Amino acid sequence: VQLQASGGGLVQAGGSLRLSCAASGRPLSSYAVSWIRQAPGKEREFVASITWSGGSTYYVDSVKGRFTISRDNAKNTVYLQMNSLKPEDTAVYYCAAKVSMSSYPLRRLYDYDYWGQGTLVTVSS
Repeated sequence: VQLQASGGGLVQAGGSLRLSCAASGRPLSSYAVSWIRQAPGKEREFVASITWSGGSTYYVDSVKGRFTISRDNAKNTVYLQMNSLKPEDTAVYYCAAKVSMSSYPLRRLYDYDYWGQGTLVTVSS
């Protein structure tokens, strides 16, 4: 599976962006998918995850109520809708996938089968 993350850019605080993680090479429907970010000079941080079916999601506290993860298995794509963006959301955002048919969303930073290349989100104050 190849993952292509896109949708990043420069936005003012309070604005919105939608990130996409498009998969090719194999259906994404058997994979749980997470979004993970890394700000300059900081360690990677788990952001959100979604189960293979889309039936369950999980968010880090700092993005709850502002970010929404979703998926369209017919389009082999997972999305991250980011609203009310803050300067502290500035980071490179990576999508990562792991084979999992569990009904519980992943909450891990590592041990994924595939990673996307990352897309930069910059939020100006």
